[in-house]
Amino acid sequence: MKKNSIKMQDDYELREEYYLTKMAILPKGRFDPKRRVGTNVIVLEPELAKAFPNDEAVNKALRSVLKSAKSSRKTTVLR
Repeated sequence: MKKNSIKMQDDYELREEYYLTKMAILPKGRFDPKRRVGTNVIVLEPELAKAFPNDEAVNKALRSVLKSAKSSRKTTVLR
């Protein structure tokens, strides 16, 4: 540790009272929206997580949805 950080700890005192309404509440971990930007991490809702136990199951279901969406577009164009 640097000497400066030790001095800061020695001078630090707790206040008798804190105003929680003035303090910002920041999301942490996987709930932080800034952490998700530019990544491919998606958090499933609990009931969906039970239905899709792993990434392979999710990918298979999404491919099936895309395939059916493409085929339905082709059939509507042909009519």
